[in-house]
Amino acid sequence: MRVPVAAAPAAPAPPFAWRWVTPALVALAVALLATAGRYGYHRDELYFRMLPPAWGYVDQPPLTPLLARTMAALHNSVLVLRLPAVLLAVASTVAVTLLARELGGAARAQGLAAWGFGFGTFTLTFGHLLLTSSVDLLVWEVVVLVTVRAVRRGPRWWWVAGAVAGLGTTNKWLVGVLVVSLLVGLVVSGPRRVLASPALLGAAALAVLLALPDVVWQLRHGLPQLAMGRALAAGNATAVRLTTVPFLVIMVGPLLFVVVVAGAVRLLRAPAWRAYRFLLVALVVAVALTVVGGAQVYYPYGLLAPVFAAGCVPVAAWAERGAGGARRAALAVLVALHVVTNVVIDLPVLPVAVLARTPVPALNQTVRDTFGWPTYVAQVDAVVDTALAADPGTVVLASNYGEAGALVRFGRHPDVPVVSGHAALWDAGGPPAGTRTVVVVGGQLPQVATLFAGCRTVTRLANGTGVDNEEEGEPVAVCTGPTASWADLWPRLRHLG
Repeated sequence: MRVPVAAAPAAPAPPFAWRWVTPALVALAVALLATAGRYGYHRDELYFRMLPPAWGYVDQPPLTPLLARTMAALHNSVLVLRLPAVLLAVASTVAVTLLARELGGAARAQGLAAWGFGFGTFTLTFGHLLLTSSVDLLVWEVVVLVTVRAVRRGPRWWWVAGAVAGLGTTNKWLVGVLVVSLLVGLVVSGPRRVLASPALLGAAALAVLLALPDVVWQLRHGLPQLAMGRALAAGNATAVRLTTVPFLVIMVGPLLFVVVVAGAVRLLRAPAWRAYRFLLVALVVAVALTVVGGAQVYYPYGLLAPVFAAGCVPVAAWAERGAGGARRAALAVLVALHVVTNVVIDLPVLPVAVLARTPVPALNQTVRDTFGWPTYVAQVDAVVDTALAADPGTVVLASNYGEAGALVRFGRHPDVPVVSGHAALWDAGGPPAGTRTVVVVGGQLPQVATLFAGCRTVTRLANGTGVDNEEEGEPVAVCTGPTASWADLWPRLRHLG
């Protein structure tokens, strides 16, 4: 007769190892706070802080723009804007540490989980910048944690999973990938009996109820996020499908990779861990969905973390079994290298004068996207000065939301309208009806030029640091004489990617 898999190990979870975990949390918070004001805003941050209040946007739900707008209202500085990201990164590290504890990890395993995940590549990146992924970092790890608790401790934890997943939809619908991956994992590897729980059905209903406001908004506006997803895939799909797996292996670094492999082996081979094998299946499903969807390579990171947390338990046990402390010393060195390497690559610690001569900008696109905004705006302002002298009704047209957000944040002409056809900014409307002169910034100029009697390129953007990014070398032009009314022209300038 087949013996059913137990819902949980007989032993209670070890105590939370405050003395091992707290130093990692403090070090993470200090590293993020100390570097929060360096380099500059990320293009997404500039976008979020300028979006008007709304129940939703064509490219995302309202939560992260609300956070950015609130922090900008409190104090107009990049450091204050990023405080929620710091808290989210620290809280997600606590969640992963609790997951290692839930899987039987004692003090050393919990410490390894905190240092390893807290100073992981994407944890540092999403903790440094206020992005939608910063919120997802916490949402995903909490949902995974309470799912494991529902399997291990009882069905009441499904309610927490449903509430967090539902609230997560106010930030990004990517949480659906997490839910699907976990459910497939449970169906494929079990324990399937938990899927029959009335609490799980109730939690699903709760998640749907919490998601309903954004669902209604999406339906009323023609499901624009589906179009946004297609736009992302159109630009990224080939690269994502080719690089997702190698990118994850390279970017997690040697420490996380070794521990993730150990976690995968334990989940596959240890009979006592059979109830948690769904975590490994869920990771495989998330990678597969990312490859098929072709949007962003980092999406599976949230499900890489629980397999890493599982691996902390056998790796810590291996270190403790070593005679003379050699294994513990080797693990400590690996952790130290992990921390230092990722801090240098993922946080703005290098002097600006030398950054362009290092591989960091090539390895980390977010670094490139935080450079040059005040310098670019100063160059645009100089062109606007000349255009205003000839036509006081001049308007600035930015090709993307980063440029538009930078002009709103740093521009010297608050009375000059800044418009853009990119993403949700198109919905704010185009130039006033009588506009005859437009200063065009960025790569949309060839398209815009076909809509005017004449366009003259005045300068090209240059940040002066040697760090290349999307704006570097792009034109700033003055276009005059629109060939039709703005009511006819504005729909032709809309773009999502």
